[in-house]
Amino acid sequence: MIGISDIEAAADLIAGHVIRTPTVPSPGLTALLGAPVTAKLELLQRTGSFKSRGATAKLLSLSEAERAAGVVAVSGGNHGIAVAHMAGALHVKATIVMPRSAPARAVRIAEAAGASVRLTDTMDGAFQLVGRLRDEGLTLVHPFDDPLVVAGQGTVGLEFAEDAGDLTDVLVSIGGGGLISGVAAALRARRPGVRLWGVETEGAEAMSRALAAGGPVPVDLSSVVSTLSAPAVSELTYAHVSELVDEVLVVPDREAVAGTLDFAEHAKLWTEPAAGCLLPAARRVLERVGEGARLGLVVCGGNATTGDVLGWAERFGLR
Repeated sequence: MIGISDIEAAADLIAGHVIRTPTVPSPGLTALLGAPVTAKLELLQRTGSFKSRGATAKLLSLSEAERAAGVVAVSGGNHGIAVAHMAGALHVKATIVMPRSAPARAVRIAEAAGASVRLTDTMDGAFQLVGRLRDEGLTLVHPFDDPLVVAGQGTVGLEFAEDAGDLTDVLVSIGGGGLISGVAAALRARRPGVRLWGVETEGAEAMSRALAAGGPVPVDLSSVVSTLSAPAVSELTYAHVSELVDEVLVVPDREAVAGTLDFAEHAKLWTEPAAGCLLPAARRVLERVGEGARLGLVVCGGNATTGDVLGWAERFGLR
């Protein structure tokens, strides 16, 4: 399990390489949801998502031999961008493997940063290819199955605990579970009374399926939210969530996209559906806990184009 000392060490390591993103009250979301809302704006992080934290922590921790071998990463978009960006800054050769469902923008950004991008037909195929490339000698920078990466993501929770006012409930999106594992470890140490809620989208339910099964299991992926689409969580992230998180909620893709539009209209934030899913989940949380709730939202990323969002909105009849 990751401890607060691991997260503090990661914070020291990545300082100067990542942004201490704003933690702000949102009057618009407060009015929309009918309860005070504070948002941690990781969409303003370098490369547009929290992923820069874990990728930077891992890459800065590599030995000279590991750097010389070159790194490989699998990604639905944001992790690949983050690894490509930091690897380029460190003059490390990077190979990024993504499914063809990944945003075209993510592919372009990773290539512009100097990475070699390889596309597969499915996310399962992407993980399989990365395993082969690791076996051939490349250094793996896993998106969530790595204690250093989880500790790096935990710096989000460390900052949130230090910068937010009084909170009762914090909501965090889940793909493979690296972000919520790190945030939960930080908040359990610094804000032990806060309730923690994970949020997934239907068709990307790796963590909720793992919790039901008593451990990680493979899942069939069908969500449009590629940045949350892990084919399975890891033992590492499952252990953190099962012990530290109160509950994982699952919302339909349509509601996640509607949440993205609500973020734009009411909070003036351009998010991706991986963050948009927090708003329908927040409504459920408020129904559960009743009056007196003070919500914290980790707005994980904003790497969706206007075309992406408008296309999803049309698909789901939201325009």
